[in-house]
Amino acid sequence: MTYNNCSRVLLIYTGGTIGMGRNLNTGAFEPLDFNHLIQNLPEFKYISIMVDVYSFTSPIDSSDMNPRIWGQIVRVISSKYEEYDGFVILHGTDTMAFTASALSFMLENLTKPVILTGSQLPIGQLRTDGKENLITSIEIAAARHADGTPIVPEVCIYFSGKLLRGNRSTKMNADGFDAFDSFNYPHLADAGVNIVYHEEFILKPDFTKPMTPHFAMEPNIVVFTIFPGIQEATVRHMLDIPELRSIVIRTYGSGNAPHQPWLIHLLKQTVDRGVTVVNISQCAAGTVEMARYDNGYQLKNAGVISGHDATIESTVTKLMYLQAHFSENKIIRNHMSYPMRGEFTKSS
Repeated sequence: MTYNNCSRVLLIYTGGTIGMGRNLNTGAFEPLDFNHLIQNLPEFKYISIMVDVYSFTSPIDSSDMNPRIWGQIVRVISSKYEEYDGFVILHGTDTMAFTASALSFMLENLTKPVILTGSQLPIGQLRTDGKENLITSIEIAAARHADGTPIVPEVCIYFSGKLLRGNRSTKMNADGFDAFDSFNYPHLADAGVNIVYHEEFILKPDFTKPMTPHFAMEPNIVVFTIFPGIQEATVRHMLDIPELRSIVIRTYGSGNAPHQPWLIHLLKQTVDRGVTVVNISQCAAGTVEMARYDNGYQLKNAGVISGHDATIESTVTKLMYLQAHFSENKIIRNHMSYPMRGEFTKSS
């Protein structure tokens, strides 16, 4: 691994807990500007990497993240792509996995690291986790092989000593520093005294081809969770939305739903009118196998497609990406059936 004074990293500050301060009137945390963050990070001047900063004019709480802002982030990265060896995005934790997943699809043939990080405590607090997360993310974004190629040329989340594939990650803890994990995919690196990269799990792009940015996302999607006692009228009203293009169903276990004729009938009607319906498990770990049990097989017969072991974040953002680029349901279904950016493990 190498990084030296010639390595350049662009730090993109969107907001989030890492740069927050406490409102004296309400006592609640609120986003502050980047100068506040730097004032609380004297270690910044000791980093042996050239770091430039792009700060959003108005830092946002990550619960306000949306596809328009994802497009803005992509524009920043694409406009500065040739100038930097890697990119670090400071982002709130609540929607970080959604943003990491979205960027993985929007940055086609990414050949440089894009590392998202943040913190559970503001950087000005004594016990903050923000300093280590930020400094290590910058080191990872600048890390290169001896031949000059980056070690981690993909969109990742770094948090609490773990480097995770962005579109495999999910937030699992609202209070602890160990906030993220990728339950169905190994860590790309583990940071202790040394940063240990697990290169066999890292994507290998074609470095001879350019990165192609995409800016549009189309969010006409519904997500609903199966639960005991789910009602026909509720599901019917949801599936009748005229603008609806895709549905993500969060089912039990390995992809099972109640064996109710009305549910299968409604889903088949929805598929037949050109809506993509994807089945993912409510379980954090494991994969959808609709042929394992009869209840899952009924969904498959109705035209529901497997989401395999994908996260809800990557499934939703992949559909947004595909819907922005393709009008035909058949093409979207085809793309949802194979991993485009390593977002799921294809079942045999």
